[in-house]
Amino acid sequence: MIYLLRHGLDDESFIGGYSNVGLIPEGKIQVNSSAKWLKENITRINRIYSSDVKRAIESAEIVNHYLKLDIEYTRDLRELNKGLLNGMPKSEAELLYPDYIDVKDIHLKYPSGESMLDLYKRIKIFLDNISKYDDSLLVTHRGVINMIYTLLNNDILSMDKKRYNVVHASIHELDLEKNKIRRIK
Repeated sequence: MIYLLRHGLDDESFIGGYSNVGLIPEGKIQVNSSAKWLKENITRINRIYSSDVKRAIESAEIVNHYLKLDIEYTRDLRELNKGLLNGMPKSEAELLYPDYIDVKDIHLKYPSGESMLDLYKRIKIFLDNISKYDDSLLVTHRGVINMIYTLLNNDILSMDKKRYNVVHASIHELDLEKNKIRRIK
């Protein structure tokens, strides 16, 4: 079994992607709650893998306060690369890059970044090798978790971020034997 945790709430006045925006106090509370739940309900986690983006790193460190496991940081779990917009204040991005706010086209690449289709392909390759993460917790982002849902459910690729209810600090269980994913907290 593999468990996935979306990072806690960060400052949403900035563009996410590969940004170095950290958790806000509410996000830390969210992750603490999920970490306590993991400690009390899941006993099969042997290692933590985390995206190497600041908000995920901070989330992994909070979880590790409870689980006391090794953490490995990896680029493989990063969110959609929004290129030049990564970490930019949304107000500035709306002025400089209005076509990249509320994107609907899965083929549209962010300047010096990825398209949603690129993320889909990247996560498809990641899933082909996911068995090495068995009995682990993956601390990652909504885009990554959404892509895993999309791929395992054979759903049509969509720009709908809320499609699978991957809210901040939510926990999802990936059953490798059944090739199924579901939200458990």
